[in-house]
Amino acid sequence: MTNVFSFFRQRWVLSSLLIINFFGTIYGYYWYKGQLAITPPQFLIFVPDSPTASLFFLFVLLAFLKGKNWGLLEAFAAVTLIKYGLWAVAMNIGAGIMGSTLSWQNYMLILSHLGMAIQAVLYGPFYRIKSWHLIVVSVWVIHNEMIDYLYGMYPWVASSLVPYIHHIGYFTFWLSIFSIFTVYMIGVRGDRFTMNIKS
Repeated sequence: MTNVFSFFRQRWVLSSLLIINFFGTIYGYYWYKGQLAITPPQFLIFVPDSPTASLFFLFVLLAFLKGKNWGLLEAFAAVTLIKYGLWAVAMNIGAGIMGSTLSWQNYMLILSHLGMAIQAVLYGPFYRIKSWHLIVVSVWVIHNEMIDYLYGMYPWVASSLVPYIHHIGYFTFWLSIFSIFTVYMIGVRGDRFTMNIKS
């Protein structure tokens, strides 16, 4: 198992993920441009969920490359990558099930967001997350959901899913709980690996 995780300490692996997440973050904010254009200023920070999650992970990767751990950012990145990664996968698959035609963009979104969640889990043993970090992040993600589903700031979904938006809100709440619990199990408890960069 140690040999497997040593792969993720390779400098070229971390650098490659940094580049992928950098361009993914830029594309993600671009994807939200239409919704951001009509979002009230006080809600802007709560709308582009996925690119903000990958932005958090960019800083985590930068810290890893410097041989450091930024626990609070690791908590933000891990919880939000898992939550919004799986959320986007579920929304795209759900849209297909409900009759929407899935394009290549939908499949691209499914794969890229699944990758977001996977990378958060794979680097779990290297995190230095403390319980208070996770409490802060828990308040943030639950508050974000209240903004999304009480004030209607949730990311746009396919028209076939709009009639079920209250069910989606309920699903999203439990997805938050699942994501928080998962990060607690992989990032707070258990043995930790040290991020000794391998050239």
